[in-house]
Order: sequence, then C-alpha cells, then structure tokens
Amino acid sequence: MTDQRIEGTATAMGGKVQTGLGTATDNPKLKLKGRINQAKGKAEDLYGQAIDGLDRMVDRAPDDLKEPARTGLDFARRKPLVTTAIVAGLGLLLAGVGRRH
Repeated sequence: MTDQRIEGTATAMGGKVQTGLGTATDNPKLKLKGRINQAKGKAEDLYGQAIDGLDRMVDRAPDDLKEPARTGLDFARRKPLVTTAIVAGLGLLLAGVGRRH
C-alpha cells in the first residue's frame, strides 16, 4: 500500500468528520471544507491504487525492462501532478486519434 493511499484515506476520514461537525453546528463553510477534503482524499487514494497497480506490473515485466519501468514509476511517485497531466494528455490524444478513424 502506497503512502498516497494511506494519506488519502486519512484525508477523506478527516473530511467526513469536518462535514459531520459542519452539519451538527450548522456551519456551511466547515461542511464544504469537509466535502472538499473527502474528494481530495478519494483522489489521493485512487492515485495510490494506480501506483500500486503499476508497481505490480513492473514486478512482472521482463528483466530487461524492469529498470526503465522502475525509473518511470519513481518519477510518477515524485511528481504526481505532472504524471496525471501527462496521462490525461495522452488520453485526449488517443481519443482524438480514435475519432478520426
């Protein structure tokens, strides 16, 4: 389990507490902040799940590809926002290519 998954779960749980407190105290700002933290926590957890999946794939990769794959995975761990942007861009590019054919 990656640190992102642990942090994401903790953030989401904290957000749930904030939302509950905001509801109990009739504080809309606290309630909103809690909902935002829940969403942020879920996103962190999903990112961690993706990293875990990639880690398992790297372990099963052929020996000659393990080192470059591990280097790419380490980059993804250090730069999650850049990695997300790259993957989103590739997804858009592939979606555009698929529509033309």
